[in-house]
Amino acid sequence: MSSSFNDDDEFDLGISTETVATVVDHLRALQETETEQDEAAEIDDVEAEEELDPETLAAFIEGLNDDEQAALVALAWVGRGDYEPEQWEEALTLARERGDGNSTADYLIQMDLGADLLAEGLGAFGLSIEDVER
Repeated sequence: MSSSFNDDDEFDLGISTETVATVVDHLRALQETETEQDEAAEIDDVEAEEELDPETLAAFIEGLNDDEQAALVALAWVGRGDYEPEQWEEALTLARERGDGNSTADYLIQMDLGADLLAEGLGAFGLSIEDVER
């Protein structure tokens, strides 16, 4: 089975770039918060702390349908270099299998540099996270 991706065509990732950008933004905010908490025992802005709660991101991710969750995992794998864009269907298939009964949110939240990997995954398809309107 050949992939439907080539540089000249629009490619459907199975998830909106806005949704990916939301996850990336929240993952980056969580990573920054973890770094700040490591450096300082307390965050002054309680409202920001609640907004950056991992449970909020987990609920958002778990609220996505199975195909969207698989696309997030596959994008991270492409961003990490495990798959090339031309292997998208294979990555999606394996991401669906990995997700069967497992928490996609936990997997992505615990992934080292998860936000950067998702952004790199989009970049492999010629999309920039910075260009997504939010």
